[in-house]
Amino acid sequence: MRPLPQPGRPDTARKAFAELVGSALLAATVVGSGIAAQTLSPDDVGLQLLENALTTGGVLVALILALGPVSAAFNPVVTLAERALGAISTATAAALIAAQVAGCCLGVVVANLMFALPAVEVSTRDRDTGALALGEVVATFGLVVVVFGVVRSGRAAHVAYAVGGYITAAYWFTSSTSFANPAITTGRTLSDTFAGIAPSSAPLFVGMQLLGGALGLGAALLLYPRAAELARDLTILGDRP
Repeated sequence: MRPLPQPGRPDTARKAFAELVGSALLAATVVGSGIAAQTLSPDDVGLQLLENALTTGGVLVALILALGPVSAAFNPVVTLAERALGAISTATAAALIAAQVAGCCLGVVVANLMFALPAVEVSTRDRDTGALALGEVVATFGLVVVVFGVVRSGRAAHVAYAVGGYITAAYWFTSSTSFANPAITTGRTLSDTFAGIAPSSAPLFVGMQLLGGALGLGAALLLYPRAAELARDLTILGDRP
């Protein structure tokens, strides 16, 4: 009997497809649960946020566990951190980021349609204060530290739960409700609902997310000097060459 073929490392196209699917489902969950929360709890914003946060945290765990063996960053900041650590090439990073942005936009359109709203409804929800900008720096800084810190501690198999738990908490302890992701920020400009963000506010959020990601990567390298080496073993984000 011939041995079963061993799975190879995912190629860039397969990684990009995983990022597209995961990002689309994540964005659909964020926006869809926000719409559902507004419908089910119209008079209680705190309850709306709780419903949105728990749903987002839950889907993150599920998606990272399901797609991790291929690629499951769903976030340009995490992908850029991987590139900075030498875990992936520039071409691969560009392909994954493009898939993440496209996936998030697709997911938001699907969420709008599921709730009988226009496919694209540009958000009018301004989020452009200094306090919210600081919230995005903190949220993204913490996310990067959590991802690479968990891996450095030798518990990469638990990254899904750490990320899901962190984002659920960050919905509450940050003033911005923790977008912490340039791709999903872009997608959320396409829905004028609970989770939306006005296009005029998006550049500020993306800039602060990139800043927070850079600070988080710096902190991870100071805390865990072997983070660059171990990033290559991030099974949660796919099997790297």
